[in-house]
This record gives sequence, C-alpha cells and structure tokens, in this order.
Amino acid sequence: MSCVSETAAHFFSGEDMEKILRQGFAELGIEAPDRAADELRVYFEELEEKNRVMNLTAISGEEAVARLHFLDCAAMLRHLDLRDKRVIDVGTGAGFPGMVLKILVPSAELTLLDSLNKRVDFLSGVCLRLGLTGVDCVHARAEEAAAELGGGFDVAVSRAVARLNVLCELCLPFLKVGGVFAAMKGPDCSEELTEAGNAIKLLGGRVRDTVSYTVPGTDIVHSLVLIEKIKPTHPKYPRRWAQIKKQPL
Repeated sequence: MSCVSETAAHFFSGEDMEKILRQGFAELGIEAPDRAADELRVYFEELEEKNRVMNLTAISGEEAVARLHFLDCAAMLRHLDLRDKRVIDVGTGAGFPGMVLKILVPSAELTLLDSLNKRVDFLSGVCLRLGLTGVDCVHARAEEAAAELGGGFDVAVSRAVARLNVLCELCLPFLKVGGVFAAMKGPDCSEELTEAGNAIKLLGGRVRDTVSYTVPGTDIVHSLVLIEKIKPTHPKYPRRWAQIKKQPL
C-alpha cells in the first residue's frame, strides 16, 4: 500500500510522462540513466494493464502515476546512495519504491518482498519485459523471510502504511550492521517517531535523520525516516505477525 494520498490523483490530467519525469528528476537533482524514462513508461503500461483485473493501486493516468508514484519514490535518492548496494523492499505491493529505485540505479541488487503471490508474479513479469537483472522477486511474509534473509542487506526500504514501530520490527532484522532502513511517511511523522523509539533501540537501530520533501509538480509533502543499524538484532525478532500486531514494541 502507498503512503501517498491516492485521492489526489484526480487533480492531474494529460501532461506527457517523459517531460514530467525529466523535469522532476532535474528538480530533485537526480541523474537518471538514459533509458530510465522509457523503462518507467513500460512499467506504467504494465501497471495500467494489470490494474484492470487486479487492484494494485488507486492511482492511474500518466501524470498522476509519474508524480505520485515515480517521482515520489525517486526523491529517496537525494538521501540514499544505492549504487552497488543490496536493497530489500519490504511489502513492495505494486513495486514501490523498489522498482523505481532499481530503474534509476541499475547497479543496485534488489529483492522485492511481498506476501501476495499475484503481486510477485506481476513484478516478475515487469522485470522480464524490461530485461532487468539483479532483481529477486520473493513471495513471503516479512516476519518469515527474515529467518533466511536477515542480516544480509545494506538498505531496507518500505512505503507501507503500517506504523513505524511495526515497520521497524519487520525491516531492521534484514539489515547488516551499518545498513540503513528508509521508511517513507506522511508530512508529519513526529508522533510515530516517538512511539517507535523503544522498538528502534531494541532492534539495534538509531535514527540518523528525518527529512521532508515536496513531490515535484505538486504541493504534497512527504517525509523520509532514515534509521541506521548500529548493532545486530536479537534473533527473537521479528516475532510472529499475531504477536507484532497484538503487542507492538
């Protein structure tokens, strides 16, 4: 699921996607690969086609998807260096932010993790059509996948709408010490940060920074919470989902 306000999509109409992306990348100070706009166009086409038969996102149309999905995700790259890094997108859904980050930083080694097999199959098909390499699409729940994949990633990202204390338990175990968890949040996440303080400490993390940004071409403000892994996570975490939900850290 997305942290964007999906109802905002109806305010957009008709502007060319490639132009929007070029202008947005320039505004964000991102040097996108030459093929990035073409690949994002293909991704958009696949998303629109699949969305007719499967509920991937409530956002549709070139301008809305370009701004509220692609440029929103791309803004993370102002604060994250993903070159040659192992990256996991936890609860990727329709592929946000992971697919966008991979297209913009091809050298990143990406794992897309989701609990719904239909979404994973969709993403596998998009990767195949784009000829992307270094992408692993994994069908599993985060709290179960951590047993096998935990401790192996430089960066974990999530655009899910779960509270930050829950996201930390699902995401921090995947990181190696020195890695960073980047959580995309709404305009004001101060309450969630306070609420998650205990979880961050218990799981071996430390808040490195919280930054706000405006999605190019809109007045929508989002936040990016950056949490550094400073010590190993105890192997008892993450707990089973029923426990996480019933008694958050």
